[in-house]
Amino acid sequence: MTDRIVDVWMQHPTLRHSNHEMFDSLKRWLGQEGDLTEALPLELTIAAMDAGSVDVGLAAAWYGPEGSLIDNDEVEGFVQQHPDRLRAVAGADLRRPMEAVRELRRRVDEGFVALRIVPWLWELPPTDRRYYPLYAACVDTGVPFCTQVGHTGPLRPSETGRPIPYIDQIAIDFPELVIVCGHIGYPWTTEMIAVADKHPNVYIDTSAYTAHRYPAELVAYMAGRGKRKVMFGTNYPMITADRALARLDELGLDDEARALFLAGNADRVFGLSS
Repeated sequence: MTDRIVDVWMQHPTLRHSNHEMFDSLKRWLGQEGDLTEALPLELTIAAMDAGSVDVGLAAAWYGPEGSLIDNDEVEGFVQQHPDRLRAVAGADLRRPMEAVRELRRRVDEGFVALRIVPWLWELPPTDRRYYPLYAACVDTGVPFCTQVGHTGPLRPSETGRPIPYIDQIAIDFPELVIVCGHIGYPWTTEMIAVADKHPNVYIDTSAYTAHRYPAELVAYMAGRGKRKVMFGTNYPMITADRALARLDELGLDDEARALFLAGNADRVFGLSS
C-alpha cells in the first residue's frame, strides 16, 4: 500500500491496561487466555505499524475512576522514542476537573495533539458537567476531543456511547469544539452519520472495525458527501492496521475518498505534518 496512513485511535498498552478485568470479553474474542506477564515492547507496536504501512499513529493515554491505565507521562515517553511515528493524545482524570484542565493545557504546550476520554470507562455520558471545563480547554488550545461512540465491547454499559443525545448535545453547547467519534457508532451508525452531517466539527473514525465490517451506510457516506468526515483508526493492539485494511479495496472508494480517509482528514483535523 503506497498511501500515506494515519491511525487516529491506537494505544501502546501498559500491563495495567492489558490486564484489566474489563477487557476479558475482548480477550475471548481474540482467543487470548490469561493475563500478560510482560508489557508489550514499544518496538512491537512500531513493527505492527510498519506491517500495516502506517506512517503516524496517535497514541493515547487512558484514565478512569480507578486511576491511570496509561498515563500522560508514559505516552510522552513513547513518543520521545519514536517522534517521527507517534503523536501523543492526552487523557484526563474527571475526578479532578480543574487539575485535568491544567494538565491538558500543559500537555498541549508540550506537543500533544488531542484529548481522549472514553465515557464508558467512567460510566458518565459526555454531557456530564465534569467534561465541560475540558471541552472549553480543548477549544482554547485548538485540539480535538476524541471519544467513543457505539456499543461497548468491554464489560461496561453501552448507554454512554449513543451519538444522540450525547454527541449532538455537546456539539450544540460547544460549536467550536472539534469532536472525533471513534468506533463507528454501531448499532447507532445512522445516528452518528446524522450528527456528523449536522455539525461541521464532528467527525467519525473507524477504529475497532476491519474494513469489510464497516456498515453499508458508512461506506456510502465515506464515498460520497462524508468523504471529508471519516478517518481511519485501528484500536491497536486489539486490531492491527494490516488486518483492519486487508479488504479496503472492496469498498470501492475513489482515489480522493481513499486518501482523505487514510490520512488527509486526520492531517487536517489534528494539524499533523505530512
